[in-house]
Amino acid sequence: MNTEQRKDHVLRAPLGELERALIETFIHARGFDARTLADLPEPARTALLREASTHASAKLAEIEAKSHYLHEIHE
Repeated sequence: MNTEQRKDHVLRAPLGELERALIETFIHARGFDARTLADLPEPARTALLREASTHASAKLAEIEAKSHYLHEIHE
């Protein structure tokens, strides 16, 4: 791994890509994408992004809880 790859790797949140995917999936399920999301009025866009973020956080917490549970079982 060269220096540039290490810098890029270090700056990313461990589950950042999964979080982004969960948010994109949530937004897509509501009938929007990055382009159409920009067309929404600011209050509606903010509310949708807040819901998407909350959804992603809950899913990540669920994944983490399951991971800890499995880790405890296998110790």
